[in-house]
Amino acid sequence: MKASTEDAVEELLAAIAQDRMEMVLLFCSPTYDLPAVLAEIGRRAPQVRVLGCTTAGEITPAGYRQGTITGLSLSAEHFATSVLLIEPMSFEIADGAAVAKTLLAEHEAHYQHRFDPSRSFALLINDGLSMHEEIIVSALGDALGEIPLVGGSAGDNLAFRETAIFLDGKVLSSASLLVLVSTDLAFRVFERQHFQALDQKMVVTRADPARRVVMEINAEPAAEEYARLIGLEPAELTPLVFASHPLVVKAGGRHYVRAIQRVDEAGCLHFFCAIDEGIILSVAKSGDLVANLSSLFDELRAELGSIDAVIGFDCVLRYVEMEQRQMLTEASKIMAQNNVVGFNTYGEQFGMMHVSQTFTGIAFGPG
Repeated sequence: MKASTEDAVEELLAAIAQDRMEMVLLFCSPTYDLPAVLAEIGRRAPQVRVLGCTTAGEITPAGYRQGTITGLSLSAEHFATSVLLIEPMSFEIADGAAVAKTLLAEHEAHYQHRFDPSRSFALLINDGLSMHEEIIVSALGDALGEIPLVGGSAGDNLAFRETAIFLDGKVLSSASLLVLVSTDLAFRVFERQHFQALDQKMVVTRADPARRVVMEINAEPAAEEYARLIGLEPAELTPLVFASHPLVVKAGGRHYVRAIQRVDEAGCLHFFCAIDEGIILSVAKSGDLVANLSSLFDELRAELGSIDAVIGFDCVLRYVEMEQRQMLTEASKIMAQNNVVGFNTYGEQFGMMHVSQTFTGIAFGPG
């Protein structure tokens, strides 16, 4: 049974409260009344800045969950943060430099002696249905230079109707939050996927890039051709199929997933990421997700000495795959053992790229 808003907030704050909280990051299932959740947190912790988004599943101290509220607090002793609200509908590539400059100037003015670009990272939380993630992340990732950028796009449990971000008690759609964080803790940003490109290639021959919709592949109806290439009928295309048979594009010497969100009544394929006419895609096969996840944490632990906490952004299609392949219990255990808190996303941001079907985030070690 879902906990009441009051009980859920009480339990969360009891778990994450600490002296001198700089900020609370909150990841909330859309099954909760978000304004009520924020009002309850404001009543119990009125002096704390709270920001976050709705989810397609939560990563909690107990592993993956659905229908919960999770989050973490950053201690003012170890973290200095500055936040900027971005309205994606009016955002253009050229705006990236001005936005980054504004945030950097504010951060430096406020935290002079604590700001060191080499000890800072940027956190980006996007509306997962805005379709502006590529523009925002490429512009900001470039403008921030040596400061690494990671993030995730808000979800709504695969309903694809309405996602939300929130800041200072206000619930927003078609917006993004850019958070600049400086810390004296050791940290590493990461991005990991578990797919291998196959030899089957295809060309997008008709698409609507603005809506991330592909109408034709290889001059054939998109859903029919995709289904044919993976040995299925169009009627068999489901989220599990999309999770297990993603399409990848090669850029900069490596492959990036272009995950399919859904197929519509007209047989068009809707994607989580940018897609354009003329792009060459390959079918990919899934590797061992659990082993891949475990090796990631081994690498992070070797670099950091130990993993004290992780803020994680994990694509919802990975959750679908884990659930259907009975990997969820084992993966949940790995997440819990490595102190991951985060959410299942409608896409992830890393550097200058908006990607999908990855596990992306920031791992923290000892200071």
